[in-house]
Amino acid sequence: MRTIYHINGLTCTSCKATVENTLSVLPDMQHVLVDMAEGKLVVDAAVRYSADALNEALPGKYTVTAYHEVEEPAPVKQKVIETEAEVSKLKQLFPLFLIFGFLLLGTVLGAVPEFEPKRMMLLFMGLFYIVFSFFKLLDVSGFAQSFAMYDPIAAKSQGYARAYPFLELLLGILFLLEIAVIPAILVSLLTLIPTTLGVTRTLLHKQKIRCACLGTVLKLPMTEATFIENSIMIVLGVAMLFG
Repeated sequence: MRTIYHINGLTCTSCKATVENTLSVLPDMQHVLVDMAEGKLVVDAAVRYSADALNEALPGKYTVTAYHEVEEPAPVKQKVIETEAEVSKLKQLFPLFLIFGFLLLGTVLGAVPEFEPKRMMLLFMGLFYIVFSFFKLLDVSGFAQSFAMYDPIAAKSQGYARAYPFLELLLGILFLLEIAVIPAILVSLLTLIPTTLGVTRTLLHKQKIRCACLGTVLKLPMTEATFIENSIMIVLGVAMLFG
């Protein structure tokens, strides 16, 4: 059944993502779409949700009120707009794979001609943090909201969530310049391990939320690739400490 509501509190594209991701995991929910231009919230669900029930699930800045109801079964498949169409997991993750390919290329080129393992690990970690912080810094506020949905520390501290892109940038610079490497590795592990635990919990609960690793510019789903990405960085960090 489809129900259309009016929603207030939308200020940017990250708000749209937050509302859709939050409501999508509710029981019996089939499809959620936010129309920012008209301030509408379109909900397809096996049961009818009251506006109060949706308000309880959403963060306090958003307010849902009754708008218009359609008493017809929700379509099984609906292509509302092209960006919301169903696409394969590989296609969705293509930007992430492409970035990792460039990171590997940059690491190899930067290590020429010695190809010393420690230098290559520092190069990869430095480039990783620099590139990923760039995407997060394009929309710090939007990233912080998405990040807080699965990172346990960010969920309790918006200050930490907002500072995270700048912390990544600093770590990237330290790794590339090989300055304070051991402290940088320790900080890296202290931030990556909680995030990886949050990613694992999200995957185990089969929650459909977007990964914040590339900010809000690229809409990446939370998948096993996110877990692998974080795990690689943790393994490299541990190897640098004890290698």
